[in-house]
Amino acid sequence: MIEMSGIRGNSSRVASSVLLILVLVLASSRGAWCVGEDEYSKSGDPKVLPLVTSLIYNQILDLTSKFNKEISQTLGFCTRNVDADLNGAFKFANNLEFLSNCVKENKDVTKRICTAAEMKFYFMSFMDSKADAAAQFLKPNRNCNLTSWVPGCEPGWACSVPDDKQVDLKNANDFPDRVYHSEPCCPGFFCPKGLTCMIPCPLGSYCPHSQLNKATGICEPYEYQLPPGQTNHTCGGADVWAGVSGSAEIFCSAGSYCPTTTHKIQCTKGHYCRQGSTEQRACFKLSTCDPNSETQNLHAYGFLLIGALSLVLIVFYNCSDQILTTRYQRMAKSRERAIKSARETAQARERWKIAKEAAKKGALGLQKQLSRTFSRKSDDPSLPPKVQDEHKSFNVASGGKHTKKPMPPKAKQLHTKSQIFKYAYGQLEKEKAMEMKQQNLSFSGIISMAADTDLKARPTIELSFKDLTITLKNKHKHLMRRVTGKIEAGRISAVMGPSGAGKTTFLSAVTGKIRGCNITGSILINGKPDSIHSYKKIVGFVPQDDIVHGNLTVEENLRFSARCRLSEDMLKADKVLVVERVIESLGLQAVRDSLVGTVEKRGISGGQRKRVNVGLEMVMEPSLLILDEPTSGLDSSSSNLLIKALKREALEGVSICMVVHQPSYALYKKFDDLILLAKGGLTVYHGPVKKVEEYFESFGITVPDRVNPPDHYIDLLEGIVKPSAVGLTVEQLPVRWMLHNGYPVPPDMLHYCDEIAAASKGVSTSNQAAPALAPELSSVGSELKDNQEHTQFHLFNAQDLSNRNTPGVIRQYRYFLGRNSKQRLREAQIQAADYFILLLAGACLGSLGKVKGDTFGYYGYMYTVIAVCK
Repeated sequence: MIEMSGIRGNSSRVASSVLLILVLVLASSRGAWCVGEDEYSKSGDPKVLPLVTSLIYNQILDLTSKFNKEISQTLGFCTRNVDADLNGAFKFANNLEFLSNCVKENKDVTKRICTAAEMKFYFMSFMDSKADAAAQFLKPNRNCNLTSWVPGCEPGWACSVPDDKQVDLKNANDFPDRVYHSEPCCPGFFCPKGLTCMIPCPLGSYCPHSQLNKATGICEPYEYQLPPGQTNHTCGGADVWAGVSGSAEIFCSAGSYCPTTTHKIQCTKGHYCRQGSTEQRACFKLSTCDPNSETQNLHAYGFLLIGALSLVLIVFYNCSDQILTTRYQRMAKSRERAIKSARETAQARERWKIAKEAAKKGALGLQKQLSRTFSRKSDDPSLPPKVQDEHKSFNVASGGKHTKKPMPPKAKQLHTKSQIFKYAYGQLEKEKAMEMKQQNLSFSGIISMAADTDLKARPTIELSFKDLTITLKNKHKHLMRRVTGKIEAGRISAVMGPSGAGKTTFLSAVTGKIRGCNITGSILINGKPDSIHSYKKIVGFVPQDDIVHGNLTVEENLRFSARCRLSEDMLKADKVLVVERVIESLGLQAVRDSLVGTVEKRGISGGQRKRVNVGLEMVMEPSLLILDEPTSGLDSSSSNLLIKALKREALEGVSICMVVHQPSYALYKKFDDLILLAKGGLTVYHGPVKKVEEYFESFGITVPDRVNPPDHYIDLLEGIVKPSAVGLTVEQLPVRWMLHNGYPVPPDMLHYCDEIAAASKGVSTSNQAAPALAPELSSVGSELKDNQEHTQFHLFNAQDLSNRNTPGVIRQYRYFLGRNSKQRLREAQIQAADYFILLLAGACLGSLGKVKGDTFGYYGYMYTVIAVCK
């Protein structure tokens, strides 16, 4: 208890002492605030000065909270915390020397400092978009207007209130009557033109007294001049606070730092100071900074960076080809082992099949012999029972009794490249064996093919078109006219005709790729008026021009197309199988690892390049394949190899249509259907190849001996060869086809009907043939009118009906990055040169960092960058 009472006594004494000190401080501060300036100027007591300075500073610091809401509304997009920024800009607590000096110079400092209303008025004018960038011209106010303009309204000067009045600095609504005792602005403050009060300069600025430059009449370091006609007026303090672009002279200059707004110190060696710095910053290691430096000298880091990048470029230049070569060598060895294993397995299967057939023949012969021997003793009960005909339960496909067909390894279980290659080449050998069975057409082969569940059929697309007419917009020129026909699934249709017949236009129309034309007629897909774009994921189009990447190998081009266009849920092993099947069917095994080639770097031959171009569409496993002159530039063997590969695609139900120029007779016979077009896009024949000669012979056109039929027909349509039949002209051929199939004839071509009738029945009976055609021609006009009004807008409507989920954008972008990295690795020399140029450009642009922005300018930087980049 005694100890507790002692503690309480000490606490009471401490509390009373603190209370006494606070009373004295408040009393002295109250006196200093009310009459401190006059009393200080009279007594000159330095003990009162720190207290007066501190109280004035607290009043100034509290003023910023009066208009931070307006600043947030105006500059909220670039200022995260207005209070923190304002407090940081006016935090002079570490050094109030400029305020103490102002108290010493002016006896009424508090009457000269701007109130909250005046500060708000200035800063709102400063942030007004209509105001001047430097905010030098303010709106008229109570103290400075057209009728009242005291010297304190001039830039760098301030006024006071009457001696018998006080100023409430926290007043945010009214201006005080401040037009008395005009004096220059104190150092550390700025006095804008149009206001008669002082505002503290923010940290980072330098606001000393200005000096008059008699040569220019400007108050330096500021840019205002003395008012004309006032000889007693002198230069004052700072006059404006604005951005660097509007008024850079009030900021602490580069190469120096300003701990206060009235002192400027040059940066020492090893330090740098940017414009508006309040302290100097130490330079990084390995960098140099001379005295009065604005930036660091980072040349050492630049040399290190250039050296490191150069080393990387050297390694990249020397090792890029080696990386790809090593990788492809490993893949080639794995592929060779897989091919060898697949062939050995196929040979062993073939040997086992031969042995099985021999065993079956021997078993059948022994059975017949035993049946003849025991048939005579069938009544003998001592003999064993009759032998069952066991070959009835013998499995024809495998040769074993009730044995299951050995299944290949599932693709889901394959992970390594060797396993994937073994699976792919095993399937290819199996497909070869099936093709041999199909060629032999044996009963066992047909049964095996019918029972094979591994064969998968693609979704079929049967494309039919009726009265297809294409006309140029804003013109009446027909590119195609009244074309009717069908592209059937599982058949190869060849489109032929002379130049200007619209062969490529026809392919572009049926695939929905034509633009700038009016299309009339009807196009049906599987009997429905769907858009061809709805099936774009299973429609392949091979253009005339090559679209392969020259800096990729043949296999890489095909693999990239397969990855991006095959189904996303398709296993990797199956995709590899598709690519390998296309490479083998197109005869590209020898050049699979060769670059396709570019203009600068030679690669594979032109024929091989054309086959790769076709392979890009074959690897997507299309249901409709359109080819524009795929055999152009190919020799006879390459063309036959290509048609053989397309035949294999047709066996899987693919609809194939291709434009062909001057095919050989052997190649011509491999087509299933022929679409023969005349000039102007008119159909001359559309049907099976086997019946084309019979059709033309029906009205007197025969193919001479030792002449290729398609060449003869094209020469006939071109006008090089004249028809041998009497009264037959080339212009009549499209009309004959229309009449042959019962199609309507356009009105402007009806006169050809009269010529045909006259040629077939003679001139004397021509008048009798015309009435017979009249009912048909009457219906032609109405049907033609209806078809012309029916425009195929559905061609360009997109609705996915292909039932194939291709990889998404992210996965395709990943494939693109992989492809791009390979291309860059193969272009090491070009890449090294490009990066070396970039290094030089970076060095040139980096040297501009030493140039000051105010002297070099924004446009100087911009045009220099453009010059370097060019």
